[in-house]
Amino acid sequence: MSSVAVLTPESFAEHRSGLQGHEMTGEVSAPTPPGPFLNTRVVCFFSPSSPPRTSSPLTGLRAQVFHVPLEERRYRDNNQFGEGEEAKVCLDIMQRTGAHIELSLAKDQGLSIMVTGKLESVMKARKEIVARLQTQASATVAIPKEHHRFVIGKNGEKLQELELKTATKIAIPRPDDPSGNIRITGTKEGIEKARHEILLIAAEQDKRAVERLSLEKAFHPFIAGAHNRQVQELSQETGARISIPPPSLPKDEIVITGEKEAVAMALSRIRAIYDDKKRKTTTISVEVKKSQHKYIVGPKGNTLQEILETTGVSVEMPPLDSGSETIILRGEPDKLGPALTQVYAKAKSAMVVEVTAPAWLHRFIIGKKGQNIGRITQQLPRVHIEFTDGEERISLEGPTEEVEQARTQIQEIIKDLLVRMDYTEVIIDQRFHRHLIGKNGANINRIKEQYKVSVRIPQDAERSGLVRIEGDPKGVQLARRELIEMVQRMENERTKDLIVEQKFHRTIIGQKGEKIKEVRDKFPEVIINFPDPSQKSDIVQLRGPKNEVEKCGKFLQKIIGELIENSFSLSVPIFKQFHKNIIGKGGANIKRIREETNTKIDLPTENSDSETIVITGKKSNCEAARDRILAIQRELANIKEAEVAIPARLHNSLIGSKGCLVRSVMEDCGGVHIHFPSEGSGSDRVTIRGPVGEVEKAKKQLLQLAEEKQVNNFTAELQAKPEYHKFLIGRGGANIRRVRDKTGARIIFPAPDDTEQELITIVGKEEAVRQAQKELECLVKNLDDVVEDSMAVDVRHHRHFVCRRGQVLRELAEEYGGVAVSFPRTGANSQRVTLTGARDCVDAAKKRIQEMIEDLESQVSVEVAIPQRYHRAIMGPKGCRIQLITREHEVQIKFPERDDCAAGQEAPPQENGDAGPEAEFVARKCDIITIGGRAEKCEQARAALLALVPITEDVEVSYELHRYIIGQKGSGIRKMMEEYEVNIWVPQPEKQLDGIKVTGLTANVERAKQGLLDRVKELQAEQADRALRSFKVTMSVDPKFHPKIIGRKGAVISQIRKDHDVSIQFPDKGDEQQDLIVVSGYERNVEEASAAIRQLVAEWQEMVSQDVHLDPRTHARIIGARGKAIRKLMEEFKVDIRFPQPGSDEPDKVAVTGLPETVDKAIDHLLNLEEEYMLSVTETETLAAYMKPPSRYGGGGGAGGDDSGGGPAKGFVVRDAPWNAAGNKAPDMSSAEDFPTFGTGVAPKQASAWGPKKF
Repeated sequence: MSSVAVLTPESFAEHRSGLQGHEMTGEVSAPTPPGPFLNTRVVCFFSPSSPPRTSSPLTGLRAQVFHVPLEERRYRDNNQFGEGEEAKVCLDIMQRTGAHIELSLAKDQGLSIMVTGKLESVMKARKEIVARLQTQASATVAIPKEHHRFVIGKNGEKLQELELKTATKIAIPRPDDPSGNIRITGTKEGIEKARHEILLIAAEQDKRAVERLSLEKAFHPFIAGAHNRQVQELSQETGARISIPPPSLPKDEIVITGEKEAVAMALSRIRAIYDDKKRKTTTISVEVKKSQHKYIVGPKGNTLQEILETTGVSVEMPPLDSGSETIILRGEPDKLGPALTQVYAKAKSAMVVEVTAPAWLHRFIIGKKGQNIGRITQQLPRVHIEFTDGEERISLEGPTEEVEQARTQIQEIIKDLLVRMDYTEVIIDQRFHRHLIGKNGANINRIKEQYKVSVRIPQDAERSGLVRIEGDPKGVQLARRELIEMVQRMENERTKDLIVEQKFHRTIIGQKGEKIKEVRDKFPEVIINFPDPSQKSDIVQLRGPKNEVEKCGKFLQKIIGELIENSFSLSVPIFKQFHKNIIGKGGANIKRIREETNTKIDLPTENSDSETIVITGKKSNCEAARDRILAIQRELANIKEAEVAIPARLHNSLIGSKGCLVRSVMEDCGGVHIHFPSEGSGSDRVTIRGPVGEVEKAKKQLLQLAEEKQVNNFTAELQAKPEYHKFLIGRGGANIRRVRDKTGARIIFPAPDDTEQELITIVGKEEAVRQAQKELECLVKNLDDVVEDSMAVDVRHHRHFVCRRGQVLRELAEEYGGVAVSFPRTGANSQRVTLTGARDCVDAAKKRIQEMIEDLESQVSVEVAIPQRYHRAIMGPKGCRIQLITREHEVQIKFPERDDCAAGQEAPPQENGDAGPEAEFVARKCDIITIGGRAEKCEQARAALLALVPITEDVEVSYELHRYIIGQKGSGIRKMMEEYEVNIWVPQPEKQLDGIKVTGLTANVERAKQGLLDRVKELQAEQADRALRSFKVTMSVDPKFHPKIIGRKGAVISQIRKDHDVSIQFPDKGDEQQDLIVVSGYERNVEEASAAIRQLVAEWQEMVSQDVHLDPRTHARIIGARGKAIRKLMEEFKVDIRFPQPGSDEPDKVAVTGLPETVDKAIDHLLNLEEEYMLSVTETETLAAYMKPPSRYGGGGGAGGDDSGGGPAKGFVVRDAPWNAAGNKAPDMSSAEDFPTFGTGVAPKQASAWGPKKF
């Protein structure tokens, strides 16, 4: 009988302190491990903060089971399995790798471990478990040093894969370590596996052979052959790769690689060639001037290769950095003569001369876009002309006759230019250079065009002030004069800052910059800079000539002074009822005052509580405008203005906190205006303006207050609810006036903007204040005693009180201490109105309601029945239509409350904010609109209302399209209703009706119908296209190919999408199925795009990657300009070639990826290119020295030294020549028999007129 021990979270409680965030769960079902696990099994499952896994396998998961014997267990002293270090290690590994680990302990204390999860997680977890739970062993394996790189693999990938696969640690010695031993650390089983894999890799590499053959470098050209043809033929015949170092490298080792048989065959062939040439060849030395060596070498060494090809003789040139002039010819004796003839011919094929010309004249000699020099090089293509910056010489190189012709032509050009060209130099401070150039070169280009000269201004980096002018002598002098004048003006330039308040900046600039443009036109030489508005700066900067800046500054100061003068502001309090009279009919009065006084007059808005008119302008004009406005007010009413003398020290106490005391006086005295002088003026005079009686009353109260302030000033405060204040004040201030008259104290209520709305202030003598406080407390107490009363109000008058959202009721509550007036529900047919509040407030409110009813009795009402669904259309946007009718006919129009229940029973349901239309009309209560006013006016208004009743028409629209017409959150239907000024009713979705009803004026309905039909056509077309584009295909592609399918910056996937007009979606990072790609679009396009992706993946699956080592100096040539050459090569061989990044550890390693056969071909081609370009690199270094003027090397040569005078050449010195031996006669150089001519010499490649080309 087997027993199972279950590990619970409680049994591991003592270890949880270091494992927060993890959870362990017990599990009783586990597969029985083989071997010793037959009788007793202890199972321990660990899971990091997630529910335990079920026994069912999950898609994409892998499991590995391995055994750790007791003797190899690292931790053996646990009292209870599932606790201690083993458990901590497992939980730590699961947290780091995401894998699931199950441990089983057998009777023999061996450990079986099952790791479940994604493949990568399982491999990492297995490696860590073996390293941390199992004792480690180590071993070494010896393989050849050159095989180590194959074990490491590209970027170490092979080594990482091997370590994960075998769960071991593999240490490979560094390249500079001569040891070939590789050390493996891990379990015994893992070490054996790793050792086996490493030996397999070494065995594969043993099949290839590498031979290094050291031969004298002088014989390398015979082995390579002319143009490397012989070595290429050898490689093709034997199948081995033969690498011969280029002539520039001081190496004599030839490397042969390939299969062993092929290498042996190539080795024997090379030795045979070497032995043959060693036996048959001899040498002669020739002295040739160093300057002529480059003509013997020829472009890219072609001349040397031609001599080798035609004569079989190798020509050895001295190194570039050597001062030797000796050239060695090596070959068979009978071939040395013809070879020597060719060497002489090449050496004498060209000459170098110099022409003296001023350096500043060089670019004129060259001509615009190289026109002059180009004409010479076209006539004499073999002549190379080089101009040296900063030197007064021009080098000509080429065939002797053509060089002479070119020199003559250039000298004629120089002579002509010296007659008609001149130059001058001016020292100008570098700080003025950018101003001379101007914006986008405007100034300097103008001077160039005007005087036909060239002006060179040095760059800032040169830190030079030398400006050079070249061109026609007269133009040069004129340009010089103008530049000096400009500099003098700039030296006279100054900067001035004006302090201008930022509020005036916009006014000075004017609308669209019109005003500042006038200033700039008046002072064109002055630059005016205003600060950015966000800086909140008052500094305006002027820059320009000193005199002009001063004039502009004075002009702006004058403008600013006028602005300041015109910005004087004056506030005039005018009674609100007279504002319309001051404006006049059509604004005639206010317009006349503004024009005649030249001021700006601002009146408060109609719905504002302010009575202050603000006048802005010059002080005298503002005062004149104020006087005229006050005169209008005096004419319209019996307005009086009085002045009262009150000591200035009492002004603040009379005004009160935030003006509450003086405001209470003004309100008590019928709204008079009291004006105190400004603080600090020292004036005692207070002005009172208003009706005659009220002015006297206010004057008396002010004097009384002032006397009280001087004699006895006592203040008390009282708290009362804000809704009681109006009742305490009473209608027209009756209640509060009675208290004041009785007690003699002043009572001040808080203003609407005060924070303490419940605070009432009482001011006066202490006895009077106490009495007033007692009176007010009694009133407030009465207001707190709430009573309920009722009164009868005819039902027909109810609407007047509850209309406009209960405006009348709100006014009653505010006026009478917050009394609540409740009218019966509409349709209740009850006359009882309930009033709730304080007794005094209720009685006063009842009295006021009765007065209002009496006023209503005198009016007539006319009812007009219009279906409720048309009410909104009749009202118009924001009620504009109904407001127009009430204004024109002087009536009141009241619409009924909406009856939603009735609408639901008798009419189609509400949709989109409108009630559904109805075929027949039966008047209901909610359809009745009431018009109140005079009888004749009511009839006119009734006719106007009926004229606004809209018509309704049906439009057939498929039910499926309704939601698209409505749009997101009703935006579509609202837009149509606003555009066509109609109401559109769409049936409810559950009814699935096709009809849409359009209601509005006839013309608007027709337009809306057409608009709906057009929209339907658009939606049907979109629906059809959407159905076709909804085809989808899901394809499985290995995630490693996803980046390649996407391409660099999405180039590949974008091209597929563009070519096939499809949408391609890749899985997100968190998706479980990372291999699924979804392609959607038209069916045919989706199939084509899927096929294209499959084809790409199939090609990539067949691809391999190989490394090839290429000299870094050839990389740029192989890549080409902007990668053009390497792209062409990759397209030709259908491969991907990756060069190392700058600073790479292996700068010569190039990776080639593609099909096996194309990779091999591409690598061979790259190696051939390397060999060719290495020759070119060497030749470039050689040519770089010789293509420069001879004077740079300290010696003359050719015609550049003593030959420049036109004298005969010195000739050549030949040492140890065969004809110098005793009995031999020197050959006749002029004999055609001894030195036959083999056709014309090879002309050098045409060089650029701008100096030697850069290779």
